Amino acid sequence: MRRTGPLLLALTLALTACGNETSDGDDPIRVGQIVSLTGNYSPLGTENQKSVALAVDKINAAGGIGGRRIELSVRDDKSLPDQAVLAFNELKDDSDAIIGSPFSNSALATIPLVDREEIPYVSLTPADEQVNPIHPYVFVVPALSGTYAEAALQYFQSAKLTKVAVAYDTKSSYAVAGFKGLQAKAGQYGVTLAPVEEFQTTATEFSAIFTHVRSSDAQALMLWGTGAPAVAITKGYAASGLTIPLVLTGSQASKLFLDPAGPAADGAVIASSVGVVGEHLPAGPLKTAVDELTSSFTTKYGYPPPQFAQDGWSGVHLLAAAIEKAGGPDRKKVRDALEGLTLTTANGTYTYSATDHSGLTTDFIAINTIEGGKFTPTGFTKGRFK
Repeated sequence: MRRTGPLLLALTLALTACGNETSDGDDPIRVGQIVSLTGNYSPLGTENQKSVALAVDKINAAGGIGGRRIELSVRDDKSLPDQAVLAFNELKDDSDAIIGSPFSNSALATIPLVDREEIPYVSLTPADEQVNPIHPYVFVVPALSGTYAEAALQYFQSAKLTKVAVAYDTKSSYAVAGFKGLQAKAGQYGVTLAPVEEFQTTATEFSAIFTHVRSSDAQALMLWGTGAPAVAITKGYAASGLTIPLVLTGSQASKLFLDPAGPAADGAVIASSVGVVGEHLPAGPLKTAVDELTSSFTTKYGYPPPQFAQDGWSGVHLLAAAIEKAGGPDRKKVRDALEGLTLTTANGTYTYSATDHSGLTTDFIAINTIEGGKFTPTGFTKGRFK
């Protein structure tokens, strides 16, 4: 395997089979991972990496894929798009497939290279631009921002909320795509978006947003953002005296948000993968898939898997299923297998096709409330999963 340059942080994990050993003549299946281990998005990336490594370890322990172990090579994009490009170039020649960054901007910078190299790329970030239009070798694991937006609109309609304020981070591809998703379909659900407030990832002061919302007739405020701004807005919102619901998205569906936000988050409404509230699911294939991840992750790390861990775990299993279906790691055959794949994971049931490289629908997004620092599904969601 080619060595990494000294200026690029690299972590290489060669995870060998613990059970049935492959023969010496069998080459490993080589999977690269680009992930944010440092920088602003490291809270997401570290959870991605833990779950990816855990899934690879379990597959190898069970004998690998077709008797071949997975060899995982990890590169840190440092939460920077240009570093994601460098990481991709480090990995492309020695990888059969690549699992992509949780940072939308990094993924979008990498996709032109994926198109050129024609290597299966399983993305762990939800920006719609990755698959709209379709890029032949790019497949997204988290539900798209636009899918989260539509799930929120379905909830608003059910709750008879017709006027919703929106605040979004104009520097985040994820947040911009989510806002555009709301804009595109709000009318279909009888929802008016106003006021619309913009901020940037580096912002620390949000009182003007609260003032504008207070002077409006909005019945809820939906926040599209990640990282520190979401925590600051949640704390400021709790202190602002506003009584309408604060609505959050999958980027906050984690203890990485709950812990710093603390009691200020209680009462907020939050969208998430169904796996985040898996304990409330009825028995069935989805519940079984969620329980497998929850048990494995909690045993190893001592806490339940957050949203980002579910994405990493699901990404590995989707890729493994495609490689098995393809009969090996041939890039084109794996791409074709992904495009025809249906698989239930802890995130829901994926159905990829030639016209859909995102795979998940609103059926697999839960709308929850935060109560005592925990996620509890709303009646709206409980009704869907009876």
